[in-house]
Amino acid sequence: MTLYVLVFSAVSMMVLSAFVLWADANMRGVFRDTDRAQAFMTAEAGVEYYRWHLAHAQSDYKDGTGAAGPYVHQFNDKDGVVIGAFSLDIMPPLTGSTVVTINSTGTVSANSAISKIIEAKMAIPSFAKYAAVIGSNVRFGAGTELFGPIHSNGGIRMDGVAHNLVTSSLGSYDDPDHDDIPNLPDPPEFSVHTHIAPLDPLPPTTAPNRPDIFMTGRSFSVAPVDFAGITQDLKDMKDSAIADGFYQASTSYPGFEIVFNTDDTFTLYRVDTLVTAPSGCTNSQNQTGWGTWSVNTRLSLGTHPMPANGIIFVEDDVWVRGQINSARVTVASGRFPDLASTRSSITVSADLMYSSYTGTDVIALVAQNNINIGMVSDTDLRVDAALMAQNGRVGRYYYRPPGGGSQRCSPYHSRSVITSFGMIASFLRYGFAYTDGTGYITRTIIYDANLLYGPPPSFPLTADFYTPIFWNEKK
Repeated sequence: MTLYVLVFSAVSMMVLSAFVLWADANMRGVFRDTDRAQAFMTAEAGVEYYRWHLAHAQSDYKDGTGAAGPYVHQFNDKDGVVIGAFSLDIMPPLTGSTVVTINSTGTVSANSAISKIIEAKMAIPSFAKYAAVIGSNVRFGAGTELFGPIHSNGGIRMDGVAHNLVTSSLGSYDDPDHDDIPNLPDPPEFSVHTHIAPLDPLPPTTAPNRPDIFMTGRSFSVAPVDFAGITQDLKDMKDSAIADGFYQASTSYPGFEIVFNTDDTFTLYRVDTLVTAPSGCTNSQNQTGWGTWSVNTRLSLGTHPMPANGIIFVEDDVWVRGQINSARVTVASGRFPDLASTRSSITVSADLMYSSYTGTDVIALVAQNNINIGMVSDTDLRVDAALMAQNGRVGRYYYRPPGGGSQRCSPYHSRSVITSFGMIASFLRYGFAYTDGTGYITRTIIYDANLLYGPPPSFPLTADFYTPIFWNEKK
């Protein structure tokens, strides 16, 4: 009996010891998981805290201390007991960008060996989040292919192909390009619609799914964007150019030309004369500001390094061409005080290109009035830039085709291909072609997705608050 008791006691002790060890390991694991979850929530609290801080101090990247980080804050429970802490490393935006990077490390008081790290990026949305944003009614004709989000404060007739979401601030509207009943209002159509067969039904019938035209869909009655506020943005750009950029005052000549070079410089020319319109080439459509908008003679004013803050402001009309290499620059044009009769424009008639398409090269053209494509323009034209016409339109004037005993605007009336890589913001209806075959026959509008997180220097914003754009659990 003694032997049996000893054997069973030994076995029982081994089983009991194993159970105790298992229970201890399991309890330790539970506590570790709890501490990890607590550290994770603490790290998240650090991100949310700094989002709140930026809402009250938009340009403070030093946690209100004025000193270098990291910035450590205690984390309390609902009873005010300290249960952990978060440590913040804040990386401010690059020049001209609004993207703030926050690394938040969360720890718990119960186990200092456990920590969690969350990386978050926040940014203030800019106009550069759109491939095209228009302040009024617009028509994208057949042959137009668009990559990226499209929005209009008016209505949109899409007869091309949109690869991303298309939105309008209206629910319905009277399409000015669709006149079924002469001299009378037509029945309203959907604010985003197409005339490519089969035609969309009329409201209030549900808009059909048209993946052949709207490949990602369409949406109505969304919030409008504010073009009027860009006036203050232009004033701020002028001040920035005077302080730490490049500023050029107005002249009695037609304006200035900027030619970008791949060695991080640009050459400035004074435009002395413009190309005279050929005989018979006239403003047959009575377009405001019509002209050839093409440089004839110029005078070099020297070559300059890219400005430190990336802002070039010209208080006059500007022509831009050339190629950059690893540069981020905004060319802005405006005359102050802002009067409708003196607003300035920017013209591109020859290639304006990047050397790299990874986000290191960025150009913005911000015009108080129009962004023009001149009459004497490349037949195969590429424009790599974010284009913004605050009060006018992005586009090309109507240059009359041959006929009627005169060559009129030939051979410049018809061009072959225009490719826009970047984005387009146009207050008035944009367009590079006309229904009679004049202008650019093929139009390709490609959205530069790098602009979403890294807009051009001081590019106008669409909101005044930070929103999360990236989140990652690093540890």
